[in-house]
Amino acid sequence: MAQEPPPRPISVYVNPAQGLIFGAFFTGSSGGTITVYADGSRTVSGSVIQANLGFPFSPAIFEVEANQGTLVSILNGPNVTLNGSSGGTLTLQLGPANTTSPFIVNTTPPARMQIRIGGTLIVGNQSANPVGSYSGTFNVTFIQE
Repeated sequence: MAQEPPPRPISVYVNPAQGLIFGAFFTGSSGGTITVYADGSRTVSGSVIQANLGFPFSPAIFEVEANQGTLVSILNGPNVTLNGSSGGTLTLQLGPANTTSPFIVNTTPPARMQIRIGGTLIVGNQSANPVGSYSGTFNVTFIQE
């Protein structure tokens, strides 16, 4: 074959089993940040304390299906406010992906290329962020170039 396959729109799938999860942590007297990186590692700053109570933490996983060689850019949405089950809010800043942007799809359909995206939570003190579950949604846009 002397020709490449014709262009086709990309398909992006959200891995429902692995959203962006920060696991368990404790807020301190002054707050700080907790970051989950695209490689799956986690760090904290300020007075935030990591808790290893059996709650998982992970980057969000997306799967891109496109013709091999397709050029795709990633555009993270704006910061997101997460609401707590006991009151309080946290700010989520999405981090970079495990691949550069733009990237070239290196799989052939029906195989999918896996993209991991981490993020950082900005955590207040104990009165601003009471114990509970915090949740919200964020947007990531994949642009076929």
